[in-house]
Amino acid sequence: MEWLETSTENCPIQGALDIVGEKWTLLILRDAFNRVRRFDDFRRHVGLSDPVLADRLRKLVQAGILTTRPYREPGARTRQEYRLTEKGLDLYPVLIALLQWGDRYLSDPAGPTLEVLHRSCGGPVDAVVRCRRDHEELTARQTEARIGPGARPAQAVT
Repeated sequence: MEWLETSTENCPIQGALDIVGEKWTLLILRDAFNRVRRFDDFRRHVGLSDPVLADRLRKLVQAGILTTRPYREPGARTRQEYRLTEKGLDLYPVLIALLQWGDRYLSDPAGPTLEVLHRSCGGPVDAVVRCRRDHEELTARQTEARIGPGARPAQAVT
């Protein structure tokens, strides 16, 4: 079976994009990785309307990417803050890769707007593609994609 003969209905990239593929969702995740936790802070920093932000946060919670925790300011009602789950933390390399790409092709002449550094040594971090067997870093030209066991034939279009 060739790639164009396969169905995309169970494609993991498509499934991931169904959850995190909207611009606002990725910006919410960017802020969550930068320790933004509260609805009002997300709204102010990302610039979203309340209904859109509430919808995106709800979807991320339902998908298990964020979880809620109650908090209460003195004299105010109990509210929820949002924190990344392990599933959410696993999206970190995706955000770093997008940041790297943006820095490379869309950077501000004054320099990066965000630097992500290794806490221990202070060096910058990179998202890389690495061979699981020999741990060599690879480029797209050094890899190939093959149809996997979960691939299904595409349905004939009539």
